[in-house]
Amino acid sequence: MNSQRDILLFAALALAWGTAFSAIEIGLGSLPPLLFAAFRLDFATVLFVGLVAALGLEWRPRTRADAISIVTGGVLLVGAHYGLLFVGQLYVSSAVAAIVLSLTPIVTPPIALALLPRERIRPPAAVGLVLGLVGVVVIAVSGGSLGGQALGVGLLFGSALSIAIGSVVLERTSATLSIIPLQTWAMGVGGLALHAVSVLHPGESVLVATFTGDVVAALAYLGVVSTAGGFLAYFVLLERVGATELSLVNYTSPVIAAAFGWLLLGESITAATVAGFALIVLGFTLCKIDSLWKLVRPIVDDESGDSSRPANGFVVRRNPYVRSASSESETRSTPSSRQSCAD
Repeated sequence: MNSQRDILLFAALALAWGTAFSAIEIGLGSLPPLLFAAFRLDFATVLFVGLVAALGLEWRPRTRADAISIVTGGVLLVGAHYGLLFVGQLYVSSAVAAIVLSLTPIVTPPIALALLPRERIRPPAAVGLVLGLVGVVVIAVSGGSLGGQALGVGLLFGSALSIAIGSVVLERTSATLSIIPLQTWAMGVGGLALHAVSVLHPGESVLVATFTGDVVAALAYLGVVSTAGGFLAYFVLLERVGATELSLVNYTSPVIAAAFGWLLLGESITAATVAGFALIVLGFTLCKIDSLWKLVRPIVDDESGDSSRPANGFVVRRNPYVRSASSESETRSTPSSRQSCAD
């Protein structure tokens, strides 16, 4: 990420996603969580439909794999993720919510191991997984009540798991739709699913919703800036800088969430939360140690004059946390083997 444009776009993405947690906190004071999440997706879906039309992209699913990808994305990556996130944030601060969700890249390896054939977890990733889970436990128990923070952390952990499971399932499909139409379908399906669950939920009703100016502003911000704008910035950066560098936004957003939670909502952050976040970041570093080394190696080589190639990394297509056991011998004998380091 060398160009000023990429750096500014990365900062804008981190700001859009980090401030989303404060906007959620504001809206939850007047809207039922599942209905609130559904409204957020409604806003974003309308904007993405317009984007697909403006770009003239093919949007019609043509294969069974397209249908599977749409359902998986809608139910797991969007519906379950946002539903659990909004309900979970009823019990925790915006900073804690952002920190727990940053665990997503760490819980991906064991899921990939279970669902993808002939894959294994490297030892650093296994240690990273344990450290990340310990970090979440530290944050959860600091609340001291199963009716409070621990329950919220559990729901948010479920949100992170839904993203990880959905991502790994999508690795087994070969959709023909490009990423923007696929994301549009997923947001639409996820929004409809949340509306349906909200209608069936006894504690949710549009009649109890209060649409104050702050709530409408928070809803518009989430739909337009954090969801539609955030994902658009994500796709652009994914193409320009790759997912290894882009994944670092997961660990910038919690810092922004904590700062805005303190400034706008008067939230405080405890020493236990900071310690838990540190463990999660350390776990992430171990999970992505080869990919991160690939980023800094050119700088080291430039300073030392060593131009040797870095060792081949470990991948599951777009998840650089596990490596195919069968490809291990191939990478030893084929220095030019292709490497993928995206989430």
